[in-house]
Amino acid sequence: MSIRWSLTIDCADPAALARFWASALGYVEKPPPGGFGSWEEWFAHHDVPEDEWNDGAYLSDPDGTGPSLSFQKVPEPKTAKNRLHLDVQAGGGRETPWETRWPRVAETVERLKAAGGTVICEYGFGGRPDHVMMADPEGHEFCVL
Repeated sequence: MSIRWSLTIDCADPAALARFWASALGYVEKPPPGGFGSWEEWFAHHDVPEDEWNDGAYLSDPDGTGPSLSFQKVPEPKTAKNRLHLDVQAGGGRETPWETRWPRVAETVERLKAAGGTVICEYGFGGRPDHVMMADPEGHEFCVL
C-alpha cells in the first residue's frame, strides 16, 4: 500500500504563489473539507484566528491522482538553492520525439514567464535544447521538460 503525500512550499504570499502553480500544473483550489461550505467556515469552526486565514493556500489535482500542494506563509525570504524541485513535464517526457516535445516546453516556458516566472538557464543535450530551469515568482527553482 502506498502512502498519500502532499508538498508544502514556504513563501511570502500563499495566494499569489498558489495561482502561479495552479497555472503551471493545471491544478485547482482544493475544496474545503467535507461538511464545510468554505475554508473560512472551516477556519472559524476550528478557532483559527481570522488574521491567519490568508497564511496558507491549497491546491489539488482536478483528476485526483497527483499530490496536493500547500503554500505556507513564513516570515523569512528564500535564501539558497532548493534541495528539492518540481519537474513540470509539459513536453510529454523524453520518450516523446524532440520535434513534438520541445515546442510544448517552449510554449509552457513562455506561459509561465507571462505568469511571473523567470528563466534561470536553458540546458541542451546532443546539440539542441532539452529543458529549462525556471524560478517561480518567489524564486523557487523548477524545471520544464
